[in-house]
Order: sequence, then C-alpha cells, then structure tokens
Amino acid sequence: MNDVTFLFSLKRPAVARALRSRAAGLLVAGAALCASGNCADASAADKDGALADLTAAFGGWRHSGLTNEAEQFVAAYPRPPVDRGAQRYRTLIEGRLKRIDRHARKPPTLVVNGNATPLYTDDEGAFARPWAFGAGSNSIELISADGRQRQRMQFYEADRAKPQAKLRAMVTWDDPHAQVDLHVITPGGLHAFFANPTLEDGSGFDVDSVDGAGPGIFSSAAPQHGTWLFFLNYWGNFDSTGYNFDAAAHDRDVITATLTLVFNENTPNERRETMVVPLRKIGDLMLVKSERL
Repeated sequence: MNDVTFLFSLKRPAVARALRSRAAGLLVAGAALCASGNCADASAADKDGALADLTAAFGGWRHSGLTNEAEQFVAAYPRPPVDRGAQRYRTLIEGRLKRIDRHARKPPTLVVNGNATPLYTDDEGAFARPWAFGAGSNSIELISADGRQRQRMQFYEADRAKPQAKLRAMVTWDDPHAQVDLHVITPGGLHAFFANPTLEDGSGFDVDSVDGAGPGIFSSAAPQHGTWLFFLNYWGNFDSTGYNFDAAAHDRDVITATLTLVFNENTPNERRETMVVPLRKIGDLMLVKSERL
C-alpha cells in the first residue's frame, strides 16, 4: 500500500461517519418540517412547479377566432351573488389549485398582463375567471398565498379582430365579504355602474365583475376625449345568503380598495396609475380620480 492509498484508507471511515451523521440530521429536519405542516408546501407545486391544473393551454401561439371562442358563453366561478348571465368574447381562465391553504391571511393572486387580482376559489380550489384578451402578447401568472411559488404562462393572440382596451379601470379590495362598486362617468355624462354595466358607446363592465368579491373591471376600446370620473362606493356586504347591510358582516374594520387605471394596455405606450383608498363604513362614496384624456 502506497502513501496515497494509506491516507485515503484512513479517511474513508471518517467520511462515512460524517455522511451518516448528515443524513440523520436531514431526516430529523425533514420530519420536523412535515410535522410543522410545510411538507405539503414542498410537494404542492409538483415537479413542474405548477400551482394549479388549468383546463386550457396558455402558451405559445393561439388564434381564438379559429376555435370559435367568441361564440362561446363563459361565466365566473365561484358564482357572484347576482347571476347576470354568461358573456361572449371572453377567454376563460379556469382550473383548480393543487393545494389550498385554509389558514392563509389572503387568497392566491391572479396576475393578467400585469393586473393583479385576488383569486378566490370554492372549497375544492376550483376557479374560473373570464378575461377579454387583446391581440398580441399576453401573460398569466398565479402566485401562491404566501408569495413563494409562481406559475407563469405567456401566449400570443394572433386574432387581430379582437379589440384592444385603450382604457381599463379595475378595482380590487381585501375583504371577500364586502361589496365595493366602481362608478365611471364618461365625458359625455354616461354613467357605468352595477345597474347599468354597459354603455351606448360600447364601453362598460365585464358583467360578472360587478357583483361579489371582485375585481370590478371596466374597459373601453375607444375612450371619448374629455374628463373621466372614477368613484368607489362601499355598497354593502354579502354572504352565502346574499347581500346585507349588517355593518359587522365583513372581515376587516377598514377595507383597503385599490383602483388601477391602465391606458393603451399591452402596447409600448402603456401607462398605469394606481390609487389605494380606505373604506370604513357602508355608504362611503369617494371620487378617487379625475382623468382627462
């Protein structure tokens, strides 16, 4: 046996002991991690890192006109308190979360073309969110409730006949049992809100976004020049039985509402403005933004 062999022969038992000790430590740490409830977190995203199983493929190139998507009616799920019917000309982002954290302080987040909205589901994690995608590049991202896991998708909509939103207004809020309404006044004096969701000029709300936990989404493909007014109203609360005006029937004492205005969405000239508004009691009505186009 030469000197080199002798030295390695001396080190092998020490290395083996070290490896056994480290393996035992990892097993103990892994058992503690699972005992604390985090073991499911590690496996929730599966090997591909996906947070949800989606019913449709969002990736690469697609042409909604070739799939008759415009002729299909789609509706949001979970259902809002008032059923206003399904909609056409919407792409349905539908799926089921692979894991539900029932102790999370906030829901997962759905981000569409940079627009972040809370993703509420049923007890089994199922969801469906209609969205009016325009032509060109579009993105969808799911973010876990703790913000640690993300599932991203990118696709190119080749149907140039799809209208592009030149103005989009979106309101979200942090209480799933509160009803916050967006009111939009056009330069011509038209008033879009839950009782009048679509306007004569072709602009208006996604009809299933005016009820329930939001988001409320208003869009216009050809906004009129002049001054636009955007109001937020804390209208009431709701539960499984419907709407109510019980001041204690919500989750938070102060509801934080966020109004986002997007101009020339998904183009090189895109511009965004975000305003955060506190709402404390039912009936609060606030002029959040006056915008001249």
